[in-house]
Amino acid sequence: MLLVLCVDLDDDLGRKTGRETPVIGREAVTAAAVDLATVDPEDSDVNVLFQGINVHEELSGTSDQEVEIAAVTGVDGSDVQANRKVGEEIDRVLAELSASDEIRAVIITDGAQDESVLPVIRSRMPIDGVRRVVVRQAQNLESMYYTIKQVLADPETRGTILVPLGILLLIYPLVVLANLFEIAGAMVLGLISALLGLYSLFRGLGLESTIDATADRARNVLYAGRVMLITHVVALALLVVGGVQGYETLEIVRSAVGDGGPITVGTALAAFVQGFVQWAAVAGITSSLGQITDEYLAGEFRWRYLNAPFYVVAIAVVLYALSGFFLPPIAGLTTFTLGDLALALAAGTLLGVLSTLTFAVAESRTERTIDPA
Repeated sequence: MLLVLCVDLDDDLGRKTGRETPVIGREAVTAAAVDLATVDPEDSDVNVLFQGINVHEELSGTSDQEVEIAAVTGVDGSDVQANRKVGEEIDRVLAELSASDEIRAVIITDGAQDESVLPVIRSRMPIDGVRRVVVRQAQNLESMYYTIKQVLADPETRGTILVPLGILLLIYPLVVLANLFEIAGAMVLGLISALLGLYSLFRGLGLESTIDATADRARNVLYAGRVMLITHVVALALLVVGGVQGYETLEIVRSAVGDGGPITVGTALAAFVQGFVQWAAVAGITSSLGQITDEYLAGEFRWRYLNAPFYVVAIAVVLYALSGFFLPPIAGLTTFTLGDLALALAAGTLLGVLSTLTFAVAESRTERTIDPA
């Protein structure tokens, strides 16, 4: 059976004529179309009903299958509720139709908005075709209106299109205001261009999800009372201080040995590392202790986590010795001989190995105590 299905998503038929829907049968649909045309001749759903009758007559004369016609409506307002009501009315139509073979639909609508219900119809029966009926003088008007409405209703699309458009429209009034306050218009144009560039990069690289996820994690850490939040802030402050100290050490070396010309890259790097590494080591220890404390409070502590502070100290010892080995003898700086460097490298290696073995043994014994099997 072929079912010519006229769709009125916003229920003009029911609201304006008072008819109960769904309307099933050629005579009933014709009467409903006449009633709606009498009440509101300009309503586009009048064309839908009469087009449905026309398609019904055409298919009845050319198809070897039984052909029936029905009109279903939604509700005015929410698209979700309208689609749900259309689905319920289609179920009632299918329940009232008795067909020996499968029922297939030919959909008649008056624009793109009504066609949003197609997935609901397709979930109940196959669709052989869709006929859109609009006034010839305004063939694309409703579709364009519905498309613009959907774009403005989508938060993501709205932000992508309207934000750059709004910034562009603000260029002229901002330049005028800048001239009134004797501010160079080029400065305003440069600022707006920078904002547009940053926005384009932000959207193009898809950073909005990353920033949202980072903000959520930061909020969760703040509300959960994590010690790690405080220790990370302290560690960041220590790294800043270390950077300043490294730069000051570099200036000391430059003033001491740079009178005859610029110092080498190796000497500059060694000077910065010697001033920076001690503060970086303290920052690493502080951060790792905060992480260990949080793991312990969360009941997920492992002995191997205690390796982190010892690894930081071992690395700091090695880097400090290396930087001192490559520095020339300067008052106020620590220098290392080859023997001192060898001892420092051995000490750093032993510290890392011993901490690893110690906490591995402690963890294995703890696990055997908890699970004797």
